[in-house]
Amino acid sequence: MKAEGRKANGDWKTVALGDVAEFVRGINFKPDDVVPTGTPGSVACMRTKNVQAELDLSDVWSVGEQFVRREDQFLQAGDVLVSSANSWNLVGKCCWIPELPGRASFGGFVSVLRPHRAKIEPRFLFRWFSSDRIQTTLRSFGQQTTNISNLNTDRCLKLSLPLPPLAEQRRIAEVLDRAEALRAKRRAALAQLDSLTQSLFLDLFGDPVANPKGWPMIPFGDICDTRLGKMLDQKQQTGHHVRPYLRNANVQWFRFELAEVFEMDFDEKARKVFRLQDGDLLICEGGEPGRAAVWRGEIAECYYQKALHRARPRSDLAIAEFLAWQLWFLAHRGGLGDHVTSATIAHLTGEKLNAMKVPLPPIPLQREFARRVTAVEALKRAQRASLAELDALFATLQHRAFRGEL
Repeated sequence: MKAEGRKANGDWKTVALGDVAEFVRGINFKPDDVVPTGTPGSVACMRTKNVQAELDLSDVWSVGEQFVRREDQFLQAGDVLVSSANSWNLVGKCCWIPELPGRASFGGFVSVLRPHRAKIEPRFLFRWFSSDRIQTTLRSFGQQTTNISNLNTDRCLKLSLPLPPLAEQRRIAEVLDRAEALRAKRRAALAQLDSLTQSLFLDLFGDPVANPKGWPMIPFGDICDTRLGKMLDQKQQTGHHVRPYLRNANVQWFRFELAEVFEMDFDEKARKVFRLQDGDLLICEGGEPGRAAVWRGEIAECYYQKALHRARPRSDLAIAEFLAWQLWFLAHRGGLGDHVTSATIAHLTGEKLNAMKVPLPPIPLQREFARRVTAVEALKRAQRASLAELDALFATLQHRAFRGEL
């Protein structure tokens, strides 16, 4: 619904999104119509996979230009590319379209939000549309069909948008852009630290898939004592011995996401069997089989459920940090291979995990790797803390920007 009111601060007014921008639908084609990049008469075609925090050009399809039936279906710098048909939690996700090296269009599962430049600054529109509040609203506009949620663009165009004069729009966009640039630098620094650890691992041990240094191949079950976690029981959510436990979602690569930790009743026997100890390696059975992190007592008394393997390395054979990184390389370079069972969902069974043979370098070399990783992790913690502060600052700026308080 279009609103005509003015904001109290100066020349701000409130308009409907459809008054200052329009949605353009993507082109239709079949998977067989995709052609190799660079084929004469073809154009790049963006899809949902390309819609990341920034436009991802690492995997771009191409189709014949004849599929682009209207000139407005070619991407323009300043467009906002929107995931309009996706899983419910990703519908509405968007990214900015910069100057592209060649002509490009976009497929049927994405749409373009195109600004009317005489009325709205493109970067202001992007910052507003990508803000947390609007993204949450867009997800609520999704129309569910089987496993896909479709964005209701008609409802989107009726959204109320606070609109200052163009000069003020540019100023606000520049402030938010500068704040985002600082966040991007922190994220890049974290990525570089991850790359540093990867390089360190390869220098010391070589690729564990190829094993170029000829380390002995030992079954994982001979290196670690492993145990799958406790089966969940909804009747055990309350009781005299309710304790926190970790799920698959809590285990990320090399770290734990503990914002949401559930609790369950553990009897005396279960507390002895499933209680985590400092230095335990937790490994995801499903979801992303093999994803692992080392437990360092982040919660005083904590347990784990059946979706996770607990691997306790033999102290004379292996260091948990080394094994976590070895699993990362195996998972990302096809080294898990036949050890992952695929029925409806890929999973790494205890039998397969224990039987999996992995290279085992000398324990002193593993300790040296762990020592260096500890130093890198200290740097990463500092970067994460700084990023968290910048995220909080950006959220505050974003909130104030579209209230006319910036």
